[in-house]
Amino acid sequence: MSQPTTGDEGPVMPQDSLTRLTEATAEELIHGICFKTGPPRLLGAELEWLVVDAERPDRPVSHDRLAAAHDAARALPLGSGVTVEPGGQLELSSAPATSLTGCVDGLQADLAAVRGALRTQGLELRGLGQDPRRPLRRMLASPRYDAMETYFDRTGPAGRAMMCASASVQVCVDAGHEEPGPLGHGRRWRLAHLLGAVLVAAFANSPAHEGPYAGWRCARQGVWSDLDTRRSLAPALEAEPRGAWTRQALDTEVMCVRTDEEGAPWAVPRGLTFRDWLRSGGGHRPPTAADLDYHLTTLFPPVRPRGHLELRMIDAQPGEDGWLVPVAVVHALFDDPEAAETAYRVAKGLADSYGAQPAPRNPLWRAAARDALSDPELRSAARACFRAAVSALPRLGAGGHVIDTVGEFTERYVSRGRCPADDRTDPQQPHARAPERPHPRTRPQPTGEEARS
Repeated sequence: MSQPTTGDEGPVMPQDSLTRLTEATAEELIHGICFKTGPPRLLGAELEWLVVDAERPDRPVSHDRLAAAHDAARALPLGSGVTVEPGGQLELSSAPATSLTGCVDGLQADLAAVRGALRTQGLELRGLGQDPRRPLRRMLASPRYDAMETYFDRTGPAGRAMMCASASVQVCVDAGHEEPGPLGHGRRWRLAHLLGAVLVAAFANSPAHEGPYAGWRCARQGVWSDLDTRRSLAPALEAEPRGAWTRQALDTEVMCVRTDEEGAPWAVPRGLTFRDWLRSGGGHRPPTAADLDYHLTTLFPPVRPRGHLELRMIDAQPGEDGWLVPVAVVHALFDDPEAAETAYRVAKGLADSYGAQPAPRNPLWRAAARDALSDPELRSAARACFRAAVSALPRLGAGGHVIDTVGEFTERYVSRGRCPADDRTDPQQPHARAPERPHPRTRPQPTGEEARS
């Protein structure tokens, strides 16, 4: 895994960042920085949280109170990085750890400190994939977020919902060995995209009760898939990973062209891909390595290569320690050879349902977001993967608390074909339990706009 990457700063370009780029140089840079291969040994996690009033969690929190909470968190002597999302969501990003225990223990200590600081202000952290509170309000004003909002507003409301109301658990694992094999980077890349649908389903925690995603267990995934035509999509699954990601990055529209003039708004071009910018300029200054670096931070696929693999598809989880379950399960399924072999066999069985469309817009990922583990295929895959992960955790040196927490989650949800979203009949009642839904006999097929996406 590349060294600590917090929030969306992106990887560091290995050359003068102000050097003007050619198309060939841009391709070489993306090839060089996005898949850094070697023995898998590091693990990291980024935890996003909603900040809510402890007594009235259904009410919006004022910007002044949120700002004070963020300041209090930043003032703490933490091992994790602290960043703030546009809607005031608080993110803790671990440093790369050499063990699951190191990653979990560090985040638990930092979370305890942050929770204590917020408690004195009558606030608390809430693990929920999509904030049900309305209206959506952007707290942060900066050239980046102003430009981002302008860009996303051209294609609908999903962009503002992503910026201001979403929260996730992002797990980072090393890309893997250069050569083929169970821990090779090509196989891990493929595994991440096929297994990603299982992770969406098992950890779905953003139920929608109205609007375009009504009835979905993971409405957050619907928001991400609707951002724009390309920015949140995975590259072609069957293509070689480095080449596929390079093409995806260069052929995605530029979100903005930055300026050094203090206080000046950034340009938000229409229809200008980074490749277009390299070739013709599109009426803008020539792009540099720093511009490519920045462009990569504006791409939001479900699996983002940043030297390591950043799995971005998991909803924020409920409870104080709910977040550690996806971190432990992903680590086990990717980094324990025996569990990785099981996960890959399971994932191969999902390839037909994944189909030719990219994640998250293909039938497999759509079913995961809508139906979660009530889908028979995903339920069977999740059960096999969680069994393998539970068996692997002692081999990985996991502590008793981690093993027990993963086991309890498996019994409460996965074994019963349920997910955290099934505990919520009302988004304002976080502990209410929804009645079981009957399992569909067949996977729902996309219709209307879904079929055309």
